[in-house]
Amino acid sequence: MKTLYIVRHAKSSWEYEGIKDIDRPLKKRGINDAYLISGVLQKKIACPDVFIASCANRALHTAMIFSYTFNYPLANIKISKSLYNFSDGYLIKTVKALDDGFDSAIIFSHDHGISDFVNKFGDKLLNHVSTCGVIGIKFETNHWKNIKSGQTFLTEFPKNYK
Repeated sequence: MKTLYIVRHAKSSWEYEGIKDIDRPLKKRGINDAYLISGVLQKKIACPDVFIASCANRALHTAMIFSYTFNYPLANIKISKSLYNFSDGYLIKTVKALDDGFDSAIIFSHDHGISDFVNKFGDKLLNHVSTCGVIGIKFETNHWKNIKSGQTFLTEFPKNYK
């Protein structure tokens, strides 16, 4: 069995002029939400075997907060340039390329790819994954490359704890 957690990056800031999209930082609300949801998650699940984040500042910062909460070494976070793409194609390729030695993974990425992915591979229809939302899907396979339809067993959103 393989277990995947997908996290949409926390709320980012649009207030800085001239900054590239990839460099946008988290807002204070986003930082607070990342600590909140990572704390909720840490009480419900074991630490995932591998953390993978989009190279965008907002996704990487979200991953760093989760890694702190889970006591996962920052140096072990894998950074993926291909996850900074807003389609599920790169997310699917990333997941299917995971090392089979990892039974669980947590991926920090972006809106469109996440919503498409969880609706394609999970069994619970989600219209929209909000910022800092976490979706957990279990797959009855021993090989990441063979994932097909899975069971959506976890949905956590900051609004449920405010």
